[in-house]
Amino acid sequence: MGQIALEGLEFFAFHGYYDEEQKIGNKYGVDLKVRTNLYRAGATDKLPETVNYELLYKLVYEEMQAPARLLEHLAHRIIDRVLHDLPHVQRVEVSVSKFNPPLGGICHRARVTLKRKRPGPVL
Repeated sequence: MGQIALEGLEFFAFHGYYDEEQKIGNKYGVDLKVRTNLYRAGATDKLPETVNYELLYKLVYEEMQAPARLLEHLAHRIIDRVLHDLPHVQRVEVSVSKFNPPLGGICHRARVTLKRKRPGPVL
């Protein structure tokens, strides 16, 4: 088992609880970690034996394009998408940050982090 991480992804998107946030947009950050078996990729040096970073990025990018009210919902969608599209991924952790959230004071970013394991067989 090993981990692949995409850190510091940045997007301009139209998420937010308030209608105004969904109209003007904001800058968001995403950190994504996936756990999968990396042994064969390490032994063979072949891309099909691992998780393609470009595909991971594309999944996150596509989810960032669909507006969400809550960062929690956005993180949940990203996890769902990774587990659905990449059946060999066993665990996913995602952090989604909103830069300069409208709190009425100084806050560099608000962040939520969700993790999920692929469900195993019920014994």
